[in-house]
Amino acid sequence: MSQCPSKHNISISKVYADVLKSVPEEEWNYEKVSIDWGSPQPYQIVSRIGRGRYSSVFKGVMTEGLYPCAIKCLRSIKEDRFKREILVLERLINGPNIIRLYDCVKEEVTGTPSLVMEYIQNTEFKLFYKNFTLKDTQYYLYELLKALQYAHSKGVMHRDIKPDNICYDLNTKKLRIIDWGLAEFYHPGKEYNVRVASRYYKSPELLLNMQQYDYSLDMWGFGCILGSLIFKKEPIFEGRDLDDQLLQIVQLYGTNDLNNYINKYNCKVDSSLLFTLQNYSKSSFSKFINENNKNFCTVEALDLLEKVLVFDHQKRLSADEAINHPFFESIKK
Repeated sequence: MSQCPSKHNISISKVYADVLKSVPEEEWNYEKVSIDWGSPQPYQIVSRIGRGRYSSVFKGVMTEGLYPCAIKCLRSIKEDRFKREILVLERLINGPNIIRLYDCVKEEVTGTPSLVMEYIQNTEFKLFYKNFTLKDTQYYLYELLKALQYAHSKGVMHRDIKPDNICYDLNTKKLRIIDWGLAEFYHPGKEYNVRVASRYYKSPELLLNMQQYDYSLDMWGFGCILGSLIFKKEPIFEGRDLDDQLLQIVQLYGTNDLNNYINKYNCKVDSSLLFTLQNYSKSSFSKFINENNKNFCTVEALDLLEKVLVFDHQKRLSADEAINHPFFESIKK
């Protein structure tokens, strides 16, 4: 295990650091709000479409008009957690490519809280990413960045960006970021829980227990998805456990990047773990290129990848910067 106390090396986001300072506290302080719960009677469950550690998600219909919806039934979590998700979704309401929250309801007998949301017909990432054209890839990533750009501008970090949390309808090309259950409001200098994101998409700062992270955490997840789409490999970093996940990253970036990060942010790393991470030279993303994916690995694609998948979180492109990268020039025409 490692730790970055960073008390004397405060890390603050280079974008939207103070955006919540001018926002009324009731819009982000989930510890102090109460939810006005509605009745589940206007909604009917049709079938289960997903299950996670903290919730089950069902396809449902609104009984009046039979419009489809998704119903996320929350279980075994602290009240603050679902209040946080509700406040996040309300803050992001009508944002581009962000799943819409329609209603918050609670079962009268069991007290089970549920979120009623927009329903999107989804195709699993693993079923289409290898068949995507370069244009498909550009479109998908551009739409994803629109959502991240908006969320970050509103002071929200998603903290679990991965293909499973992106709904994509191949027919309509609708894309939505879903599952905002781990999302959090960003306050500069605050120390956050590092037990967020899924292993293959965890950024170096999480793996080094750097608690003063920011929106750039989401950009690492975005970069991993970009890598999967151009290299036709998912995931691109596949560790057996958290320590091995860090090793997979260090084997690409080299020990110097690791040591520079540790020194810059005053991270305390277990000596036995640090020993296993020594003596690695810096490699490059070219090691992922082969005959099957070389046509996707354009100069612009690799340049974007190298600028978002940066070991030091402060040096990654922001969503604002990434969306204006030349890789997306043709998609804007």
